[in-house]
Amino acid sequence: MFAPPRAVVRREAGLYALERTLRRRGFTTVAGADEAGRGACAGPLVIAAAVLPPGRRGEVPELADSKLLTAAARDRVYAEVVARASAYAVVVVPADEVDRRGLHRSNLDGMRRALAALDPAPTYALTDGFRVDGLGVPGLAVPKGDRVAACIAAASVLAKVTRDRMMTELHDRFPEYDFARHKGYCTEAHTEALRRYGPCPEHRLSYANVAAALAGRPDVMVVPDAGSEEVFDEAVPVPPDPFDAP
Repeated sequence: MFAPPRAVVRREAGLYALERTLRRRGFTTVAGADEAGRGACAGPLVIAAAVLPPGRRGEVPELADSKLLTAAARDRVYAEVVARASAYAVVVVPADEVDRRGLHRSNLDGMRRALAALDPAPTYALTDGFRVDGLGVPGLAVPKGDRVAACIAAASVLAKVTRDRMMTELHDRFPEYDFARHKGYCTEAHTEALRRYGPCPEHRLSYANVAAALAGRPDVMVVPDAGSEEVFDEAVPVPPDPFDAP
């Protein structure tokens, strides 16, 4: 039986090209999912999903990978995404749940929950970096997806801004750790605070550096592996129909 050729979307086609191509293939509602806080040793893991509408309304000013934006620019983009998105959802996984369930499992489950919460439901899902099974719709893991697909970039901004605001609130409860500055990541200042005060309830005790501080060995500075990432070869394959989806 003849199968139509697979489409290829190249990086230089721009941030919106992948979603446009999927819509032309019949996937009318393309969602993106991304997380913030995977590499932090304190605070929650935050996962977001977003669907941007087609056309000019879905072209968000300044939209980019959240890590490439200043804090002020992220706030502006966040407001635009919230105003323009056809649907969006944010899932917060507390530090103790990350400890209990594991980082990678928490991340994948959070993406499933965020995508499932979208209304209208997506007909295709793009996830940043990791394949996510059990979505009920075709999907594609996109390496460095927040720099490739607009809906993933939008999700990355939603997750990052939400988490940063939560860490600023946690700073008021635990000012000795300076969470407002480093957002729970393993900076020298954070390491020194762990050495001096030990972990607080918002630290991830399964992380080696936090466990070392708890055990009185703050000289150990290791964080969990963030997971392998596929090599991006300048082209993202797009399946011609749902049955050809990875």
